[in-house]
Amino acid sequence: MSLRNLSVKALLFLGICQVGRRGLASAPKLKEQPKKIAVIGGGIGGTAAAYFLRQEFGPSVKIDVYEAGPVGGRLATENIRGHDYEIGGSIIHPLNLHIKHFVDRLGLSTRAEVPSKVAIFDGKELTFEESDWFIVNFLRMLWRYGLNSIRMHMWVEGILDKFMRIYQYQQFGYSFSSVERLLHAMGGDSFLMLLNQTLEEAMLANGFSQVFINDIVTPISRVNYGQSVRLSAFVGTVSLAGANSGLWAVDGGNKRVCSGLLYNSKAELIQARVMSVSVKMRPSRSGTIANFYELNYIGDSGPAHSLYDIVIVATPLHQGLSDISFSGFSPPIPSHFPGRYHQTVATLVLGRLNMSYLGSNHKPADFDVSEILTTDNEALAINSLGSLHPVHIPQGYRQPPASESKVWKVFSQEPLSEEQLGEIFVSREGVWEKRWLAYPSYSPPQRRMPPFILHDRLFYLNTIEWAASCMEMSAISARNMALLAHHRWHDQTDKIDQEDLHTRLRGEL
Repeated sequence: MSLRNLSVKALLFLGICQVGRRGLASAPKLKEQPKKIAVIGGGIGGTAAAYFLRQEFGPSVKIDVYEAGPVGGRLATENIRGHDYEIGGSIIHPLNLHIKHFVDRLGLSTRAEVPSKVAIFDGKELTFEESDWFIVNFLRMLWRYGLNSIRMHMWVEGILDKFMRIYQYQQFGYSFSSVERLLHAMGGDSFLMLLNQTLEEAMLANGFSQVFINDIVTPISRVNYGQSVRLSAFVGTVSLAGANSGLWAVDGGNKRVCSGLLYNSKAELIQARVMSVSVKMRPSRSGTIANFYELNYIGDSGPAHSLYDIVIVATPLHQGLSDISFSGFSPPIPSHFPGRYHQTVATLVLGRLNMSYLGSNHKPADFDVSEILTTDNEALAINSLGSLHPVHIPQGYRQPPASESKVWKVFSQEPLSEEQLGEIFVSREGVWEKRWLAYPSYSPPQRRMPPFILHDRLFYLNTIEWAASCMEMSAISARNMALLAHHRWHDQTDKIDQEDLHTRLRGEL
């Protein structure tokens, strides 16, 4: 096939697959490479950072990844009767090019697809139920909401087209010192505006009806981010993109990406909790004074410390999520930045669904809806209810009907009581609960986000979550961290915060 027949998105993906070659080739020989780099956090952001740092700095640098809990962070599974089920981040968009590259590079495979249908519940009855027939669904949406559904798809696609520019920038080695600069490079002032207005405001301004927003858009934002359409428009469009077709997951669990990246990066996993980071001044061989960063941590063997040339913080610096103190820095670095993370409770239930709770006349044996979203109703205790499939789909697997006991995942803002669970399920064989501080509480206008650069060679990856929290955003931030660390180490300022990159690079793919 001729290259001219490939789509721009395919070319971008091919370019990302060559990212390692670009990284090593770009390192100038004017300065010795760093000897030690620390990454604090072993989730998707931290393990992706270790992977990209290895690509940028080569085989000689020692990379340590600190993680007190299981590798994977908010990508996690729960074992129920011999099968693992996703309890954390569970879906990947087909245009998540970094995650696609990881899966390809690590030799992982996508999970077998199981047919699914969606319904919407208003607290009294199912107001919408997806049909097996596309034409039926299309005509229903057209009858109720006119062209709103088609226009929403086009609107989100337009934003995604601008979003895709980041892969081209990173392919050519460009990095950004703040989230605002990164977003502006992708979408100009329009992307910054999306941070400072609600999804509802943005959609009304673009001519969408209030009824469509209430009935269709709100349930999507509630299942993906546990918040209404009054969350920021940027993360809201990420949420709407997550409702598109073609969503996929990794066979065996999405957390396998993290363990694979850690192994591929040849980083050392240090299972310890980092308590503090301090800056130290030491004389270098050239006679100048050099900065180092001392990490104090507590592991199985007790307290210890180690010095590093570069440190990447890949865990949220917010109340309830970390308590790392920073000493010796001017200006001071806070342990907790402003803003709070939103609590989402994931409850897995092995049991049989109560059809009367949904106000449905369906016989349980005939009810094959797998995902039930909810409208914004204060009386509703749940954000969504969906049947789960194992992270590995065995040969001949079929989705059990609602008349049989199976695993359901319920998202709610607060833990569900025995009484509430008794209303939703007619029988329960087991209940497993996980309370997540899963993503920020998005309430525009957006305050200034924490910087990527906390100090000269101390970087903060998770600030990207205040634009939008998802696996791919963490991977994009990880790539940016590796590039930024590389360019600042080698004084390549021409690769940082460049303007008008889209126009300048347009003809180079």
